[in-house]
Amino acid sequence: MSLSDQIEQYLASVPEPKQTDLRALYALVSELLPGGQRWFFDGLDASGKVVSNPNIGFGAYQKAYADGTVKPFYQIGISANATGLSVYVMGIDDRRYLPGKYSGTIGKANVTGYCVKFRALKDVHIDVLTNLLRDGLAHSSRCS
Repeated sequence: MSLSDQIEQYLASVPEPKQTDLRALYALVSELLPGGQRWFFDGLDASGKVVSNPNIGFGAYQKAYADGTVKPFYQIGISANATGLSVYVMGIDDRRYLPGKYSGTIGKANVTGYCVKFRALKDVHIDVLTNLLRDGLAHSSRCS
């Protein structure tokens, strides 16, 4: 199955109203990274065990791992979770940066070092989320 088919199958599997919000996030990030690399993780490890929610990734940067290896990884990821949606902003070294800059202005969302969680897209200020994503892309692009 092609990557675009995997992504579409995942999007279609998400129940409404989350599906509509996840598709809107997909469009938003696609607009920020036109032509950028796409990723899809089904959430399963090599043995088929569920280890995370499926997620769609955008862009690429060089991620350094604890064992000293460096591998490409996505810059922005989106996923549906049990209570809502998650947006992952990867490649920012300072885990206090996003919460310090965006927690008070983004709306009803939990902002951690690399993740923004919220129940529905209507709960966040889209302009602030867009700025957070642009900011994250600028920081993680320095890692490549």
